[in-house]
Amino acid sequence: MRFSTSGVTALALGALFTSPALAQQTPASQPPTARTVTVFAAASLTAAFQAVGNGFEKLHPDTKVELNFAGSSTLVQQIQQGAPADVFASADETNMQKLVESGALAGAPQRFAGNRLQIAVAPNNPQRIATLADLAKPGLTIALCGPTVPCGRYAAEAFTKAGVTAPAASQEVDVKAVLTKVSLGEADAGIVYVTDVRAAAGKVAGVDISESSNVIASYPIAVLKDAPDAAAAAKFVEFVLSQDGQRVLAGFGFLSR
Repeated sequence: MRFSTSGVTALALGALFTSPALAQQTPASQPPTARTVTVFAAASLTAAFQAVGNGFEKLHPDTKVELNFAGSSTLVQQIQQGAPADVFASADETNMQKLVESGALAGAPQRFAGNRLQIAVAPNNPQRIATLADLAKPGLTIALCGPTVPCGRYAAEAFTKAGVTAPAASQEVDVKAVLTKVSLGEADAGIVYVTDVRAAAGKVAGVDISESSNVIASYPIAVLKDAPDAAAAAKFVEFVLSQDGQRVLAGFGFLSR
């Protein structure tokens, strides 16, 4: 139903002068305005942060969590270009440091989780891939994250630690894109996180990378200096770092902070 401006004004004035008690009661009877905390989070956090967001909303029913997932480097670019966000959760320290150096954070970032790399392959591992060196076998199609994306840099570090030359591979925008290529059969294998393989159970299988070659990914989180709702942002970060938040993350395979 639509009201003209003059009609609404007349009704408001009538209520004001003919029923003062009603005019005083109306604002008190209205429900409080819902708050929103906007969280920019690394793509590898998709399933876990959806669950974290649900847990936060149950604890704070007056606040809605809006989630934006992408590669950490992409999210940094969006924030630096003025995208409105309250919280940034990165899959590496390098991209978070870019925001530290540009003065975009309200305080020091805090590590809230860790992760390990894993080779994603088709169910039943038809190519019999067992090690990082096997990814260089002739005839294989490999998917990797691009070099500016955390999972891409971590993968490069893993190849170096293993003494293996990184194979020719696609350069994907984030870890979810790598996982999608493997799950659709567009790539024989790709390097993702343990948590991604776990979340895609049935669509892909995981091949462990040896401890001597693996890399522990570090996930920091911070409130942004220009956060539209800094108070809600601080509460969200507090929840992520709390025992309840940590239990949710552990349930998705993340390492404790």
